[in-house]
Amino acid sequence: MNPMQDIKVPVEVDPNEDTEWNDILRSHGIIPEKPPSPTLELENALDEAIKKQHENRLENKELDELDELEDEEDEEFLNFYKNKRMNELKQFQSKLKFGQVFPITKSEYEKEVTNDSENQFVILHMSSESSLQSRLLSSIFTQLAKKFADVKFVDIPARRCVENYPEANTPTILIYRNKNVVRQYITLTELGGNDCNLKDLENVLIKFKIVDEFDKRLIINQEEDFDDRKLKFTKRSIRNDDDDDDDFYD
Repeated sequence: MNPMQDIKVPVEVDPNEDTEWNDILRSHGIIPEKPPSPTLELENALDEAIKKQHENRLENKELDELDELEDEEDEEFLNFYKNKRMNELKQFQSKLKFGQVFPITKSEYEKEVTNDSENQFVILHMSSESSLQSRLLSSIFTQLAKKFADVKFVDIPARRCVENYPEANTPTILIYRNKNVVRQYITLTELGGNDCNLKDLENVLIKFKIVDEFDKRLIINQEEDFDDRKLKFTKRSIRNDDDDDDDFYD
């Protein structure tokens, strides 16, 4: 018997080396599996992200945009998104049941506001005809109700709602959800005061997720606001030019 057969010679092994010997040792569980390359993981993650982006490339397309892609996309794939968008549109249109500000009485309050907020938002304006801010808010509510016909806007004279309600607290806005007040605004102080506008109230709708921040109706409003500002700027410029002409002839 050869005594040298029982002698074990320690061999240093770098488990991170990519060698055939290390592969044999890994297959027998002698050394751990080599950790994946960070670069490879990053490349795989990037490939997966690109794949998902390609698969979801039609996710945010409207029906008219999908129609324009008929010569570029697979018909079955395109029809899937068309049907999906049509179903979404039908569901959305079914919610467009308001479109105006509803005046209510005290006896209707529980039914029209508290109970009706169980499955939706209800936004109440406690109003006063003698309040400048309240008249301003009434105008804005009318615009909001038309643009966001899926949201219920309600108006009640403050003193008919609460006896001796302070005039100084009008207008008061109450936002109801699940039969509870989730937010109240006493006057328009937090919303721009006398300069409160449609955009300020839209921001409230976004903040409380009453309207999605990516809702295209918001973009339309922004474009209209821009056109209005542009028109006002043009009118001011014309008036200023006229004033300059008057000065010239003085």
